[in-house]
Amino acid sequence: MTEKKIGIESILKQLEKIVTQMEEENLNLEDTLKSYENGISLVKEAQESLNKIEEKIQILSENNELNNLDLDE
Repeated sequence: MTEKKIGIESILKQLEKIVTQMEEENLNLEDTLKSYENGISLVKEAQESLNKIEEKIQILSENNELNNLDLDE
């Protein structure tokens, strides 16, 4: 079984689109709920992706293969 993961940038764009739709359009309750559920799913996927990235950075840092990483930039 092959899973296709979406990149974090793509997830953020999809979330932005959902928020814009919910703010600008007069969605009925059912469509609003679907959009909300989709958004929650995307947020969870983004969190998982960010956690994996953080783990990789920590491993690289421990092995002295990555130095002077400034995540604030």
